[in-house]
Parts: sequence; C-alpha cells; structure tokens
Amino acid sequence: MRSLSVEGCILEGMRIINTGICSYGMSGKLFHAPFVDNHPGYELTAIVERHNQESRSRYPHSKLARSVEELLADDSIELVIVNTPTQTHFDFAKQALLAGKHVIVEKPVTTNAAEAAELDQLAKENNLHLIVYQNRRYDGDYHAIKEVVDKGWLGEIREVEFRYDRYRTEPSGKAHKEKNLPGAGVLHDLGSHLTDQTLQLFGWPQAVFADIMTLRDSVESNDYFEMLLFYPRMRVRLKATVVARETVPAFVLQGMNGTFIQERSDLQETELLKGTIPSVNSWCPALEKADGLLHTIIDGQLVRKETRSTPGNYMGFFEDVYQTLVNGAPNPVPVADAIKTMTVLDAAQQSHREKRVINL
Repeated sequence: MRSLSVEGCILEGMRIINTGICSYGMSGKLFHAPFVDNHPGYELTAIVERHNQESRSRYPHSKLARSVEELLADDSIELVIVNTPTQTHFDFAKQALLAGKHVIVEKPVTTNAAEAAELDQLAKENNLHLIVYQNRRYDGDYHAIKEVVDKGWLGEIREVEFRYDRYRTEPSGKAHKEKNLPGAGVLHDLGSHLTDQTLQLFGWPQAVFADIMTLRDSVESNDYFEMLLFYPRMRVRLKATVVARETVPAFVLQGMNGTFIQERSDLQETELLKGTIPSVNSWCPALEKADGLLHTIIDGQLVRKETRSTPGNYMGFFEDVYQTLVNGAPNPVPVADAIKTMTVLDAAQQSHREKRVINL
C-alpha cells in the first residue's frame, strides 16, 4: 500500500498493481513503460528484452525478463501488457490469461475477429479483465470531434472523412509490419484506430466497401486503404496512406447545419519522443495555434470560428484501467469493442478480395 498525494487519484493506502511489459520496442518505450512507472497505482515490475538491456538505464528498479514465459511465471505480477508484434497477440494474451493475469493487449487486439472472441471468452471464464490499448481515444483532437458530435453542433451528420496519413516511402525493415503476414500493414495498424473512433462516435454500420493496396515496391503488406462505411443516412470514409508528404485535414464532418474540420494535432507522441515524463495531471503542452474550424448554426446563429483542442492524456487510459482492476469500474476498452473493430476489418479484406459491398 502507498500513501501519496497526486491530484486526480485517491492515493491514501491505495493498492499497487504489479505490472509486466512483454516488449521494450517503441510501444514499450513510449506508450507503456513511462505511464506505468509514473502512475502511483502501478509498479513496473518486469520488462521483457530477449537480447538487449536498454530498459536498465531508465528502469533499473524493474526486473529484466528474457522471455514472455519468464515474465508470466512471476507470481507477483498481476497485470501483463502484451505489446509484441500483432501476429503474437493472440498466443501471448492467451498464455497470460491462462497464467491468471489481467491483460492489456495492444491494438489490433488480434489478426481477426474470431481470435478476439476466443480471448474474450477465455477472460470471462477465468474472471479476468482483458483490456485493449486504444490510446487514440485519449487524443486531444479526438476529444474535440467527440464534443462536436455529442453536442449536435452540426445538426444531422451526413458525411464524414477520417484519415491517418504518413510519409514513409522507404521500408522500415520490420517484418511483422511489412511482410505478407496476417495483421501486417496499415489496415490493421492505422485502420484499427480509425475504425474504433468511428464506431465510438456513430455506432454500427450497415455495410462496408474497401480498396486496399501496396504502394511501395519494397513492401509486401498493404500501405494504403480506403474504406467506405454505410449508415442509413450517412457515409463515413476512412483512409490511410504512407505517401502523403503534405497533409490534408485528418477529420472532416459535414452536417445539415455545418462543417467541422479538425487537424491531427495531438502532441503526446512528440513529447514522449523528447523524453517528457507523463503524469496523472496535465503534462502535454497546449497547442500554440488553432487546429480546428467550426462553421455551423448554433441556436439560430451562424458561427464560423477557429477552435483549439485541449491536450490529451494517455495516462487517462491507465487511470481508467486502475479503477477497473481495483474499484470495479467499467472496462475502458472492452474486447467486445475490439471484436466489432476486427469484424469491420475482416469485412474490408473480404470486400477488397471480392470487389463488392459486404453487409455487416
């Protein structure tokens, strides 16, 4: 038990969650270890590095494990973060659940919806929590979009476009992302974010049509996709590419009353790359300029103004997970949500193969 005082958490005598991280690649270094280590409710107990020991300089107080199996054998660990390559998520998450651990698994949760459903059932049978790391729900730009949708500022929304563009014309050399493997490519990598956000905002679509391809000669997996999701009176277009040197608006919503345009502007990843230490309180700097444009009618008045999103905080995810494990709060990202996302991605692949609209 700890007795600490940090705004936003109840820390007097709080229970500590001993946590192990299955990999110390980019995901472990940026998106997991800093948050586990700096949230007062967690203890960063162990980190897996099969051959290196990079984590020793920053987290010498944690144990160094040489395999996931070694980490799972540690009875002191209550929570395991599966942040290994997508192709291993199912096996490692299953092993962790069978070892009696609660599990956070990186997105995409698995390579297909059937695997995700099997993990969900296994977690329920063992009375364990399985939580999907959808950190983009905690981005400042997404919160700005959610506010506009929730408050109905655009009236009935008819057309939406969400994009996740990058400029990476050279291969990264990471086989699990760029070889012809299940779950490799931007459809699962970036598409899982875009699809999850869409389902959170607008619910379940009626059908999907998708175009998926590989733009770079030196890469085997897909590095471009476009999905069209069909709703009764709305269309949502999701798109990602790796050959966008110049960016265009990442989020565009068109409603009967007006338009909202939002840039992809969350600075958390940039700050984490600089070595900024996250905290439960606000730690990411505010934007220096507007990143959105709202042009609509509100209460009968025409409004056209630039907007500025507030900083996001991925620590909110870890706080929500803590409240789930300790106080029985709802799972912030249940596998049921991930199954829906994977079902859409499965249907997108089928649509591309068969060149037709797939009913959901």
